[in-house]
Amino acid sequence: MDLRSGHCFWPINSGLVRSYPCLSENLKCDVLVIGAGITGALVADHLSQLGINVLVLDRRDVGRGSTSASTAMLQYEIDMHLSDLITRIGKPQAERAYQLCSDAIDNLAQLAEQLPDCGFSRKDSFYFASSEDDVESLEKEYQARKQAGFDVQLWGREAIVEHFNFSAPCGIYSTQGAQVDPFLLTHALLKRAQSNGASIFDRTRVAKIDQSAQGITAITERGLEVRAQKVVFACGYEAQSWLKEKVVDLNSTFALITEPNVVFDGWHKQCLLWESARPYSYLRTTSDNRIIIGGEDEAFKNSELRDAVLEHKRTKLIKKLAELMPKIPFEVAYAWAGTFGETQDGLAYIGETDEFPNAYFALGYGGNGITYSVVAAQIIADLYLGKPNADAEIFRFGR
Repeated sequence: MDLRSGHCFWPINSGLVRSYPCLSENLKCDVLVIGAGITGALVADHLSQLGINVLVLDRRDVGRGSTSASTAMLQYEIDMHLSDLITRIGKPQAERAYQLCSDAIDNLAQLAEQLPDCGFSRKDSFYFASSEDDVESLEKEYQARKQAGFDVQLWGREAIVEHFNFSAPCGIYSTQGAQVDPFLLTHALLKRAQSNGASIFDRTRVAKIDQSAQGITAITERGLEVRAQKVVFACGYEAQSWLKEKVVDLNSTFALITEPNVVFDGWHKQCLLWESARPYSYLRTTSDNRIIIGGEDEAFKNSELRDAVLEHKRTKLIKKLAELMPKIPFEVAYAWAGTFGETQDGLAYIGETDEFPNAYFALGYGGNGITYSVVAAQIIADLYLGKPNADAEIFRFGR
């Protein structure tokens, strides 16, 4: 679903949207947000609308980290089946986690209506069994989602062949999904946050954070200081360097995008597609009629080794796309590699930890980075304002 960092596609596709300065003086704010990608933008926008004085820092250009490599499939399904998550954390919390991600898609739809065009569109999705061995698991998952109130259908092989170019033993068809241009959305959110009083600075690396009774002081590599009551870490897997608790495993993943296509024969409603195999492949189309396919994940070692196998992975993705969509001719425009974080239970880490006073974390690991970030913005706002939020327990540290 979401690539976490690596080569940038969306800036190439969208061009230079907006530029921001680097920090050049000492400043104060209520909340410092570290990370100016989609997560930091969602948090900054939400907090600034509540009248909270927000300052955002990023060591890169805005949106040029994980956001620029994200494939931006917006789904309520997390990387662990609902049926398995129920066994792990109990039915109420598991269903609530799925529901929060579903609600996040609706919230993003509302945001898209308020902002300039960000390539947002509603999409159905189809999750299909990669082999006969996965049929029982998908049937169990269908029942779990149905009982939780989600609008899903279980399709057998005959229905799949009727709607798609490929055949599969079974699959779960869902009406709740979407897609977006994460780079444009990030810039639109930060522009609105700025209009609400937020200060945005990129190309500014935080080297150290000191604690005091009044809050925190972030010290940059250039020796400048930002004083704040609280800090929000919205910098993806890089936030692990600020924590002792190991919350994430890193994987390399790969994706490609085609040139624009004229027809999409055998692709029902151009819905989001993903499979049950682990690691899984996933496909979607774009607003300008391209195809994105991603997958071929493997354990991350370092960026050099990851990038060295990109051409090999590109070839495998081309083969996969041709197998799934044999009636759709395509030409590859661009391929890229990325690194993403994955948790043991597929859930994000959101909120506070005793390890780091005066800090909140918004770590939407796995395939739901953007929807988790919507959830994180609400939880963090409530925590800052002293409001109870029962959902924070689902995503707590030390679980």
